[in-house]
Amino acid sequence: MINESEWAGAAARNNAEWCDEVCRAHGTPGEFRAGAWSSARRTPPLYPDAVTLSPDVSAADLVARIDTASPGCSVKDSFGCLDLKPLGFEVLFEAQWIHRDAGSAIPGAMAPDVVWEPLKSADSLPAWERAWNEGEEGDGLFRPELLTGETTFLAGTSSDGRIVAGAIASRGVSVVGVSNLFAAGGPAADEESAWAGCLTRTARLWPDLPVVGYESGTSLDAAVRQGFTPVGRLRVWLHTG
Repeated sequence: MINESEWAGAAARNNAEWCDEVCRAHGTPGEFRAGAWSSARRTPPLYPDAVTLSPDVSAADLVARIDTASPGCSVKDSFGCLDLKPLGFEVLFEAQWIHRDAGSAIPGAMAPDVVWEPLKSADSLPAWERAWNEGEEGDGLFRPELLTGETTFLAGTSSDGRIVAGAIASRGVSVVGVSNLFAAGGPAADEESAWAGCLTRTARLWPDLPVVGYESGTSLDAAVRQGFTPVGRLRVWLHTG
C-alpha cells in the first residue's frame, strides 16, 4: 500500500510535469535533475521557477538553478522542509497535497443545468481563461499547445452556453493531477458542484487512475468533502530580494 509521503511525492511529480508543460508552451522549458524540476528562465505568471521532488534537495543548489534577479521568482517546496529565508525568500502561502483513490464514490452532486466536457479546440481557450480569471480578459497564459499533450481542459457549461466552472486535468503515468478548479458561483455552479462535475468527468476519462492535487483553506475543506485525503504539506516561497 502506498503511504501518504509517497502520494505527496507522486502529486509533486505530476505538478512539476504540468509546470514544465506550461513553460514549454511558452518556449521556456525547464529540466528535471537532482531532486527537483527547475527553470533557468523566469516562468509564466503564477507558475513556480522550481518544484522540489525530494525532501533532501539542497536549498542553495536549488536556488542557484533559477533566476532570482527577475521579479516574481518563486519555489514550490513540495515537502515543506526548506528554509529559504536566508536566501532572500518569504513564504507566500502553504497548502496540502491531496489524494483520492480511483473508483471512489463522488459524494457531491453536479449542478443539474451544467454540462461538463473537455475543450475540443483552441478557439475555446480564451473563454475558458476568462471564466477562470473571474470574468477578466486573459493574457494567453494557457497556450493552444497545451491541448495536444497529456492535458485536458474541462469546462462546465450552463444551459445558456456560458462556461461557469472548470478545471485542468493533467495525466501522468500513475495519477491524474487536477488544478485550477473554479466555479462562477450563484445558482449555476459552486465549488462543491464543480468538484463533483470535474471528478465525474475525470473518472470517465481515466477510471483506473487516482486523482491528486493541492488545495488550502476553504478549497481544501471542499476537496475533503469530495473524498480527498490530505497527504502532506507544501510551501510556496517568493523571492523578495
